[in-house]
Amino acid sequence: MTSIGFLVAAVFLPLFPLSMLFNRLFARLENAWLRMVLLLLWPQLGVLTLVMLGEKPDTWLVWWAVATSALYALRTLALRDLRLWTGYMATSAWSLLLPAAAFAPHAANVDTLVLQAAGFSAPFILLTWISGRLDTEFGAAYAGVCGGLSGTVPRLSGLLTLAVLAAVATPMVPGFFILLATTLHALPVMPGSALIILTVWLLWAWSGVRILRGFIVGTDRGGPVRDLGNAATTFLGLTFVVLMLAGIQMSGDLR
Repeated sequence: MTSIGFLVAAVFLPLFPLSMLFNRLFARLENAWLRMVLLLLWPQLGVLTLVMLGEKPDTWLVWWAVATSALYALRTLALRDLRLWTGYMATSAWSLLLPAAAFAPHAANVDTLVLQAAGFSAPFILLTWISGRLDTEFGAAYAGVCGGLSGTVPRLSGLLTLAVLAAVATPMVPGFFILLATTLHALPVMPGSALIILTVWLLWAWSGVRILRGFIVGTDRGGPVRDLGNAATTFLGLTFVVLMLAGIQMSGDLR
């Protein structure tokens, strides 16, 4: 029964090929707000399953998880659609919650896992809101089609840059400390998996640069577009401050 429970967790902390269920659903949802809700709730169901099992994931599940994360990290390198990029990045990130639970010094703690899942999801929720805004303004959230945003909508382009940097786990955001803690805890136990996690991290950074290049420094499409207003800019700026404070709070997992 424990193995069946871990397979259920593998649906929501999505491991390939079970991950296709989430990605198909995410791609088919046209409403950005529904996609945002899906990004928030989906990994939490996996966390709930892990907590109910009350055991750390087995070694075979850890290898499955890091392999899935690497697969989707590689796939993001070829994507130019921001919606698909967000979904694949979320899949790559969430699958690493299984190694995070496996290598944690203590048994899976519901509060820790819930916060880690939310920390990974937060940048993807912001990116989904941005892709919805780009769909409204440009008719698509596609790198190249929405090129030159830094010149036409500097506030929105700044938000997009920050969201992508947070998604690829740059320092000070929760993802950075989650990956760092998982790698450090895995190194003495399963050094091979730690190396794969570091490789995934590198692929995320490379993918982030590629997707940003198409949006921020591409060719300006032209035409009237609306930038973010003062209220939205202030609110979203505070959101990033909260995200960084949450990341600093998670630095305690490094011990």
